[in-house]
Amino acid sequence: MLLPAEKELRAALARFAEARIAHDVLPTGRTNSALEHATYTLCVITDARTAADALFAADALLQRYCADREGPTREDRTLAA
Repeated sequence: MLLPAEKELRAALARFAEARIAHDVLPTGRTNSALEHATYTLCVITDARTAADALFAADALLQRYCADREGPTREDRTLAA
């Protein structure tokens, strides 16, 4: 699986959240379509089959991106030496 860029993942998560909230507040055909599209997009970029799995995968990816930005920990540097 190709990893999505962090910026794209965050944008997909934001679109999903906005669509979910809009649909929960006032469900219409339009909000349903927006939610389906946002869910599909999030599932595709995280290689998941359900919204719950996609959110779980997105969270794991965001943690990975954060860890990559922080660089190796002191323990990692000690083990590499």
